[in-house]
Amino acid sequence: MSIIVKNITKTFGTQTALQDVSFSIEKGEIVGFLGPNGAGKSTMMKILTTYHTADEGQAVVNMFDVLEEKKNVQKSIGYLPEHNPLYLDMYVKEYLGFNANVYQVNKDRIKLVIEQTGLSPEANKKIGQLSKGYRQRVGLAAALLHDPEVLILDEPTTGLDPNQLLEIRKLIKEIGKEKTILLSTHIMKEVEAVCDRVLIINKGRLVADKKLSELREEEDQVLIVEFDFRVEEAFLKKLPEVTQVQNTGGFVYEITFNTTKDMRPAVFDFAHDNKLKTLQLSRKNKNLESLFSELTL
Repeated sequence: MSIIVKNITKTFGTQTALQDVSFSIEKGEIVGFLGPNGAGKSTMMKILTTYHTADEGQAVVNMFDVLEEKKNVQKSIGYLPEHNPLYLDMYVKEYLGFNANVYQVNKDRIKLVIEQTGLSPEANKKIGQLSKGYRQRVGLAAALLHDPEVLILDEPTTGLDPNQLLEIRKLIKEIGKEKTILLSTHIMKEVEAVCDRVLIINKGRLVADKKLSELREEEDQVLIVEFDFRVEEAFLKKLPEVTQVQNTGGFVYEITFNTTKDMRPAVFDFAHDNKLKTLQLSRKNKNLESLFSELTL
């Protein structure tokens, strides 16, 4: 396991930030860490990166205890905080060179991470001249300089425009092929696009720990179907395992089935047998936002 958290509790004065939190993350996983503001996400990340010390429990990163082997933990982690601390008057290469000296890593790593994070076109510019998307790339490059086993990213896409979002998501996905990534975000689509698994925390307690594939299978299956003319809902209810049929406008229907079996072939065959033309037939994904609301409100 790359990260092991056992019964972590942390309080600040009379406020309990984390209460008996436990989870583990395997090498190569990209895990989304979700929760409302003040739920304890940043506190947990700061414990894993040795910035905070837990009151109770144990945390292990890359087989090193965060309390007893801080230096080894810090060498194992690349950390991108929510507010990316950059020296805006420094050039990109200069800033990465400064960080390389701090980490005492070979200067060849600078060229490598510049290429890896797509910074080559901007490498000779001042950081203050860069867009928010490229500044995030600089932060990721700095976090990758010492080739850590684990990346901890706190709100890495905050404030990015849609194009920048796609670029950073693609980059994180690519990096995740070789690294373990714990990613904090408020953007559900980001989790669905990038992550293998989700952890949801609320009021300092872990309330969900599920793979996204399992999450989708747990709810009723919903298919979106468009025919070439209006079909009565009662007629579509003749399909096997149907629990609900809803016309969402025009000739488009959402059909809910009480089964995890893929019902698209059954709908296609039903339409063919009844001389209906299907213009669209797709599966509606599990709505992570609804689960989040259910567990955190």
